[in-house]
Amino acid sequence: MKLGSNFWSTVKKKYSIYMILVGLFIVCSLANPNFLSVNNLTNISRQLSVTTILALGATLLIISGMLDLSSGSVLALAGVFAVSTYKATGSLLLALSVGILTGIVCNVINAIMVSTFKAPPFIATLAMLTVARGVALLYTKGQNILQLGKFTELGQGSIGVIPIPIIFLIAIAILTWYLLNHTRFGRSLYAVGGNEEAAIASGINVHKVKYTAFIINGIFVGIAGVLFMSRVNAGLPNGAINYEFTALTAAIIGGTSFSGGIGTVGGTLAGAFIVGFLDNIMNLNNVDSYMQQIVRGTIIALAVIYDIRSRNRRAKATLVKAEDLGADKK
Repeated sequence: MKLGSNFWSTVKKKYSIYMILVGLFIVCSLANPNFLSVNNLTNISRQLSVTTILALGATLLIISGMLDLSSGSVLALAGVFAVSTYKATGSLLLALSVGILTGIVCNVINAIMVSTFKAPPFIATLAMLTVARGVALLYTKGQNILQLGKFTELGQGSIGVIPIPIIFLIAIAILTWYLLNHTRFGRSLYAVGGNEEAAIASGINVHKVKYTAFIINGIFVGIAGVLFMSRVNAGLPNGAINYEFTALTAAIIGGTSFSGGIGTVGGTLAGAFIVGFLDNIMNLNNVDSYMQQIVRGTIIALAVIYDIRSRNRRAKATLVKAEDLGADKK
């Protein structure tokens, strides 16, 4: 009986997020017949690609005990710089490079504030959120950049039947999974997020780990900025508002713990699709936009409460185990 109980407990713990995703998919399919249409699923995949790429970057940071509130604003800045570069040169590769470089520069500044000057990540990235959005608006004088030509191929094009944004997402997801599970850097991320003092004592260069995590996040944000502007066919300095919260929500729903040290790529992907499916079915059923905000806020609150309860259970289990070991020694 105990073996069976432990088995189902393990299954529930490891795969509950995927069960929720499958259940939600079925509910959405029944709630609106248009949900399963090819056009709708294609649109979902293109929209989700941007926020999910942001969520993967957020996952790396949260695992290491940090976070990024600036990703939506940096996305907009990287996107308008990339659009301007393309209109000036006609080179998609150069435009993509400029977008990535912009994301890296902004995130290096975040890393300097967080790791070098010891500013709380919340405050440091909140400052970058404001600065990056201001620079994007100043650079464009608050005007949208139009007539993008072939720049739209990155966000709207396909290779065969697979949308190009999804190809970017798959590549980034595989890269993130590899980094977390098969590199020293990934192990260091979990160690730093789990217990920074212990990580330092074990010889991990915490300073380097934090900088690297922010730089990788910057690369992801830069790519997301290019894909976003390409998909909407305009350089929008006011685009992607609140995308950072969507990314954080996806990561937390997917099991990434705000306390650090815990998180998986699969969980984040599932969390992102859950958020995306909910948004889509509410739009298809014409749910009031204000009500949609209430639903999103409620989801964030529930995810945080669940994270806190899970953390407390883990701490209690660790304490009980330690007490049992102490009793055995006696």
